[in-house]
Amino acid sequence: MFKRLKENTYIELFVAFFKIGLFTIGGGYAMLPMLRKEVVEKHKWASDEEMMDYFAIGQSTPGIIAINTATFIGHKKKGVLGALFATLGMVSPSWIIIIAIAAFYNEFASNIYVEKAFAGIRVVVVALILNAVIRMGKKSIKNWYSIVIFFVAFVLVALVSISAIYIILAASVLGILIHSFREGAKTND
Repeated sequence: MFKRLKENTYIELFVAFFKIGLFTIGGGYAMLPMLRKEVVEKHKWASDEEMMDYFAIGQSTPGIIAINTATFIGHKKKGVLGALFATLGMVSPSWIIIIAIAAFYNEFASNIYVEKAFAGIRVVVVALILNAVIRMGKKSIKNWYSIVIFFVAFVLVALVSISAIYIILAASVLGILIHSFREGAKTND
């Protein structure tokens, strides 16, 4: 019976995204390493490139990045029902944890050990995000113009405080234009 359950792709989607939702703290970016390990390496539901595309789309669409990404991957694997199972898997741990915290909040709110634990977790989340950025950067930055787009986008987000939505849209248009120009140049040769 357990073997049949394990071979059920809907259950696999739910369990994989439940683990990701349960063991990652810090939001969508902190989930990247675990998301990549489960989706790309373990289950091979997507390639690194597809994963980056799903994550980029998940970031630029309304809603939570991790949930959007889970929904896209579930849909790719098993259609609408797959999207539902992946999404429920991703959100279920949060629901359970929030209900548990709400029940005991007054007892733990001022606990020094809880405060210190979260301070340590925040440092680890930064390290996880940096690791994900480096891995994705190695796969994304392939030529001189992608390096230029990266640095311009970084400066605009970090120093000028332009909304990431505008930067993503501009980079998309720029990527299409560069690709179209390069394809046009190849056909003229």
